[in-house]
Amino acid sequence: MLVGVPKEIKAHEYRVGLTPSSVRELLHHGHQVVVETNAGAGIGFDDAAYRAAGASIAPNAKDIFAKADMVVKVKEPQASECAMLREGQVLFTYLHLAPDLPQTQGLVKSGCVAIAYETVTDRHGRLPLLAPMSEVAGRMSVQVGAHCLEKYQGGSGMLLGGVPGVAAAKVVIIGGGVSGTNAARMAMGMEAHVTVLDKSLAQLADLDMRFGGQLNTIYSTVDAIEQHVAGADLVIGAVLVPGAAAPKLVSEELVKKMRPGSVLVDIAIDQGGCFATSHATTHDKPTYMVHGVVHYCVANMPGAVARTSTMALNNATLPFTLALADKGHKKALVEDPHLMNGLNVAHGQVTYKAVAEAHGMKYMAPQQALGL
Repeated sequence: MLVGVPKEIKAHEYRVGLTPSSVRELLHHGHQVVVETNAGAGIGFDDAAYRAAGASIAPNAKDIFAKADMVVKVKEPQASECAMLREGQVLFTYLHLAPDLPQTQGLVKSGCVAIAYETVTDRHGRLPLLAPMSEVAGRMSVQVGAHCLEKYQGGSGMLLGGVPGVAAAKVVIIGGGVSGTNAARMAMGMEAHVTVLDKSLAQLADLDMRFGGQLNTIYSTVDAIEQHVAGADLVIGAVLVPGAAAPKLVSEELVKKMRPGSVLVDIAIDQGGCFATSHATTHDKPTYMVHGVVHYCVANMPGAVARTSTMALNNATLPFTLALADKGHKKALVEDPHLMNGLNVAHGQVTYKAVAEAHGMKYMAPQQALGL
């Protein structure tokens, strides 16, 4: 199979679909890889490194999309990339389709076979290809939240961990999954006062066993969210409904009740965000103010630490990339129901129920769309 790796074109996105090490592994399996020039240059993987691994270098994305049997990316295809996809071509990347009707329509129109990292599952029902970026985003959320609390960023001027004789900041994390757990770990490491809200008693029990009395765990209800968010200095939204739009758990009225200079960091923004006042931002202009509250809603947070993120993502995606290349997409999907869960669009049909419901589009079972 010929696998293509275009350069990411989203603002300040330096991650790349395959590292030189992953390229070498694909060649070891008998495949060919073509990489767009400078695709990994921003994180220290220059064209020479890809050539040394056995890849050929293409001068532009058009050549990649025209030649490749499978395109491996990081971020969802932009409009110009959707226009270059073709019938039956495999696209393997993050998609986040539920809040993005234009992209969904573009993929349907192209006839491609679009497999989303974020809905591939494992035998435990977890999301193994989302987890590495959730870990990065969770850890980053505290780092950027602490920065946003600084006065010149519009924050209240609080040091997250306080100092002797001065209270630490109150950090509230909504969602105790992978992102929330990593956020809690970082916030506690910076000696903040940390509360995690979640609807899963099992998850709260696990967090309690892991962190003990350092961490305040609260069962999530409307009342609990209102009570804890209103008094928080930093709120991190880390909720996830796999493949679906994130629920709006913090209303605009609640944002109005927060103290001026408080900070909201919305990790869920890729899926539409979990704060009513959220809208996606970029690394160029990551924050904005609503009702005196700083909002950080960058839709590709892990892109800020692109080298770490790329290597962590490749560790998780490479086995699936190899399976798709070695077996062809139909056989790979049929033999692995967890990979099949990643199929969102195929041959002009929406094959992921939550995406179809989000856009009021017709849903077709993956097996039917693939002609199985």
